[in-house]
Amino acid sequence: MSDAGEFPAVGRPTGELLDELRAERAGDLDWRSGRAFSLVYNVDDPELEALQHEVASMFLHENALNPFRYVTLLRMESELLGMVRSLFGAGAAGLSSGGTESIFLAVQTARDEAAARGVFDPELLCASTAHPAFPKACKYLGVEFRPLPVGGDGRADPNRFAEAISDRTALVVASAPSYPFGVIDPVTDLAAIASSAGTLCHVDACLGGYLLPFWERLGEPVPPWDFRVEGVTSISADVHKYGYCFKGVSTILYRDRDLQQRQLFMYDSWPGGLYASMSAAGTRPGPPIAGAWATMTHLGESGYLRLAERVRTATRGFRSGIDGIDGIRVTSDPDLSVFEFGADPESSTPVDIGAVGDVMDDRGWNLDRQQGGLHVMLSPGHDRVVDAFVSDLGDAVADHGQARGGGLAYGGVVES
Repeated sequence: MSDAGEFPAVGRPTGELLDELRAERAGDLDWRSGRAFSLVYNVDDPELEALQHEVASMFLHENALNPFRYVTLLRMESELLGMVRSLFGAGAAGLSSGGTESIFLAVQTARDEAAARGVFDPELLCASTAHPAFPKACKYLGVEFRPLPVGGDGRADPNRFAEAISDRTALVVASAPSYPFGVIDPVTDLAAIASSAGTLCHVDACLGGYLLPFWERLGEPVPPWDFRVEGVTSISADVHKYGYCFKGVSTILYRDRDLQQRQLFMYDSWPGGLYASMSAAGTRPGPPIAGAWATMTHLGESGYLRLAERVRTATRGFRSGIDGIDGIRVTSDPDLSVFEFGADPESSTPVDIGAVGDVMDDRGWNLDRQQGGLHVMLSPGHDRVVDAFVSDLGDAVADHGQARGGGLAYGGVVES
């Protein structure tokens, strides 16, 4: 292994490099075991994973910057966006490299739409639980970020939005669901507030977008959140989350094509000819486009329903198990398969939830830390480990973690 920061004077043999990486990876996070709860969405489907590897290899070197040079990628992207528009009832859709870029594009569109009506010092309103990609986008794009307190249920409080909205408001944001607590904001109320003020409303469904349609079809209660809600103007949804593709591919959807045109960048004042792009990226790797097309085409509605059923089974098992352990509770009433749990303040049993997390770490579980507790995001593969998780968690809570006493440090991974 070369010293950090030192450019190699001589190249190394292929076999030596591969052996080194295989040995090192043995200590990396084993997401296939069902003991990890973020970053990778374990579909637990070897056939799909093999298909994705083959497709990624097939298009590894293709660049969709000029899709007309790669007609197969162009065809796949066109069909993929058609599937997406159909699923969400969108008027227009496009791809991005991930949730952060999709959110950036939504904020940029709102900023430019506000400028068209004479607002040049725009602001964005969202709940304090909104993804950090929103303040990040505001920082880069010159938009004032205004987070508002949530209600006791962890959801956005419409009254706060009604009081805060102004002529400067370029975008009202709702989460479906929020990452920390897995609750869906009251989209209908927030969209109505935005519409009455003549501004845009974005629903951040990066996390839940490709699960919620199938969750609803399974008969689970899903509050209104998509383009069926009047006033919702854009939605972000990541294919590399519950769309079950590999990183990195997300979708940004609009109610109408005119709004999407705000994303378009065109430039010809240089010797190289016309340069045009509908997203922030120039070079666009082929594998995520091909992988997303292959994943959706392979799974179809029946496959997504089957995987949603497995996620529901895992969610019911985890929640029931946690509810049965004295001293801890689920922080909110999550609408989906992502939630936080922590010490129950109403219990007579004192629990050091940070120490519980340490004990679970020692038992091979990789729970994420939040400021108020431990966090899980459940995938299809978690239905195989419900009993083992609940058993280990019960033991960890029974110990109260008193041997550690390390407390809870914020170190959760927030992905987009």
